Amino acid sequence: MLLQIQHIHPFPASHRTRRIDDSNTRKSSPPRAALPSRTKKIMEKISSSNEVGGAGGAYSYDALKRLDQAWTSLFSTSLEEEKVPEVVSRVPGSSMILDMEEHAGRAFDVLVCGGTLGIFVATALISRGVSVAIVERNLIKGREQEWNISRKELLELVDVGILSKEEIENIVAVEFNPNRCGFEKKGDIWTEDILNLGVSPAKLIETVKRRFISLGGVVFEGKAICGIHIYDDAAIVHLTNGDSLYSRLIIDSMGNFSPIVKQIRSCRKPDGVCLVVGSCSRGFDENTSSDIIFSCSSSKKIEDTQLQYFWEAFPAGSGPTDRTTYLFTYVQAKPGSPKLEDLFEDYWDLLPSYQGVPIERLEILRVIYGIFPTYRDSPLPAAFDRILQVGDASGIQSPVSFGGFGSMSRHLNRLSNGICDAVTGNFLDAYNLSMLNPYMPNLSASWLFQRAMSAKDHTEVSPTFINELLYLNFQTMQKLGDAVIRPFLQDVIQFEPLVKTLGSVMLTQPQILPSIFKQVGLEVILDWSLHFFMLGLYTFLASYIDPVVRPWIKYLPKRGKYTWNRRLEAWKYGSGLDYKQIN
Repeated sequence: MLLQIQHIHPFPASHRTRRIDDSNTRKSSPPRAALPSRTKKIMEKISSSNEVGGAGGAYSYDALKRLDQAWTSLFSTSLEEEKVPEVVSRVPGSSMILDMEEHAGRAFDVLVCGGTLGIFVATALISRGVSVAIVERNLIKGREQEWNISRKELLELVDVGILSKEEIENIVAVEFNPNRCGFEKKGDIWTEDILNLGVSPAKLIETVKRRFISLGGVVFEGKAICGIHIYDDAAIVHLTNGDSLYSRLIIDSMGNFSPIVKQIRSCRKPDGVCLVVGSCSRGFDENTSSDIIFSCSSSKKIEDTQLQYFWEAFPAGSGPTDRTTYLFTYVQAKPGSPKLEDLFEDYWDLLPSYQGVPIERLEILRVIYGIFPTYRDSPLPAAFDRILQVGDASGIQSPVSFGGFGSMSRHLNRLSNGICDAVTGNFLDAYNLSMLNPYMPNLSASWLFQRAMSAKDHTEVSPTFINELLYLNFQTMQKLGDAVIRPFLQDVIQFEPLVKTLGSVMLTQPQILPSIFKQVGLEVILDWSLHFFMLGLYTFLASYIDPVVRPWIKYLPKRGKYTWNRRLEAWKYGSGLDYKQIN
């Protein structure tokens, strides 16, 4: 369900860990600012020479402080206080680029901005005969820390045609089973083959990059975008070094903090945020299973915010006792929210009790952290002609996930087919491009689960309620079988499994309903009900109308084919019926 977010000596044994008050409220004395934090001491011993672009690619303390400053600005700045930089501007008329051949090496069908995940869609497009270039402000290079994914999602890259099965096996650094979901001593739910592969991003991205270049793709590394002009017939991208590139279509793959997305959303605060901290350490003797989601405590108040902590843990491929552990929580972007450094301080305190290993025995290899904002109106429709958001920039990832590699692989075939149709048919206006990021009710329905997992500051609900609710739901899904629990654990919400789960919970535990309304709120429930209805409608359309309509599409004119193919894709993916189990 959830996925991805150097070497130092063990922390001195003489260091005293901070005690956690039984009242679940952090003590205010001594002030944390008086001395360097434990996090700073640890991270300043970590080599940051291997930092790369993309989420989780930075390891240094300075990078952590910069991200915390960006996070503070995100929740403390009002719309009136910040002027949104205008990256994209519309220029009426022709670009006066009469002959693209005159600009050979600088003119392309598609220009992908952002290479960490953009390399995948770029390679899928160029393998279909589209001329593609990538602009990346750093190097197109994967981080050291592994991405965790299921084999089913990884094989999507084979189906699209950008990797072979042999190459897939070469990039898998570690494989493990079983996988646990557990909630505060209430019991554990065990499954297999969920996020059970550790993939080397460095090997994966290098392999795909080689393929992209071998197919004629062009890479502009170390180049930053300073402006984009959209004309009637082309888009011109201006780089900070004074160069310009020309393209029929620009794909924005610059992630959650894309400057184009910032302009589109006008600095609007996200509706929810997942904060993640973690590390990869050596010294875990028991290291053959993973935790998909685990909670070993009730919600508690940290500074001014009520938080519910969750954990993930995965064996790492760098050694038999190496293990990656993540602490994450869901918050709202509002004053008083904790910083990542605050979470790290709790992470070092709580890790020994979670994993049963004193921190003095661990050799910390890497530190990982990230901020993942999500918006209820996702995916993001195209706001400009000739610009399309993909990956995290589009908000296509589930609001309960962090990291977008899994969602990118799932939607890659749909996106690459649709983009090729848009380019060849010249359907590059905002209306037609928005069909590639359509409304998806199963994605919108996921918002209920993020709210259910987010602790509220002022509520009559017990601090243990979130764990009780989650365990009840997971236990119910396990009883209903793999067809119910496995799609959910892989971030796919489907109508029939959802009906079975909710129906079973309401019939067996009706007394829990009032607490759900208090925890989530009536407004969210009503909004979710609409998406739930649409999820059922899309399931009906994909199951019964699609087979009737599909044979007739080939007789339609080109624009009609484009529109109906996108509509059928929206029904299929929006209902989660693209998900197929593999044995």
